[in-house]
Amino acid sequence: MPQKIITLCYRKIIDSTKTNPWDKFVHEDSFAEFRMQSQFYNQEQKYSTFAELLLNVPGAEKLHFLVGGSIIDYLQQLKSVIPDVLDNLGRRFLTFDNFKFELVNSDINNIEKHKIALNFFSRPLIWQDTIGEHLLIAQFKETTEDEVFTNLFQLQPFVSIHSIKTIG
Repeated sequence: MPQKIITLCYRKIIDSTKTNPWDKFVHEDSFAEFRMQSQFYNQEQKYSTFAELLLNVPGAEKLHFLVGGSIIDYLQQLKSVIPDVLDNLGRRFLTFDNFKFELVNSDINNIEKHKIALNFFSRPLIWQDTIGEHLLIAQFKETTEDEVFTNLFQLQPFVSIHSIKTIG
C-alpha cells in the first residue's frame, strides 16, 4: 500500500513583541549581529535598513547567512525539537534537522524594527490520515512492525506541508 511521506515547515516569526525569553535572546543577538555584519555592506553609512542594503548593495543578500550564524547555539538548545507546534495532547513532537534563517526587516538604528523568520523543516513523516482539520502522522522509519505510534495535531498558522512523496 502506497505511503505519503511529508516534510512540514514551521515558520516562526520573531520580533520585538515576543516575550518568551528564548525568542527575546534570539531577537537581541541577531540584531547585534546584523548591526555588526551590515557594516561591511554599508561602509559609507548611507543606508540604515536591510531593505535599502538589499536594493543598493551587491551581495547584501548574504546577510541572511551571516546573521543566521549568531543563533546556532540557541537552535542547539531546542535539541532538534521544533518549538511552538503541539500535538493534541499538548506535547512538542516535531523534530527537525534543517532550518533556514531569514532577515525579514531591520534597521541598524532601531531594534524595534528588527524582525526575523526561522523556517524549521521537519524530519520525514508518514501521513496516515486527515481527520477534520487534524493530521494523523507517524515518524518515518523503515520498519516491518505492525504497530505504528502516531501524533494527531491540528494544522495551525505558519505550519504547512513543505514536500510530499509517495512510496511503495
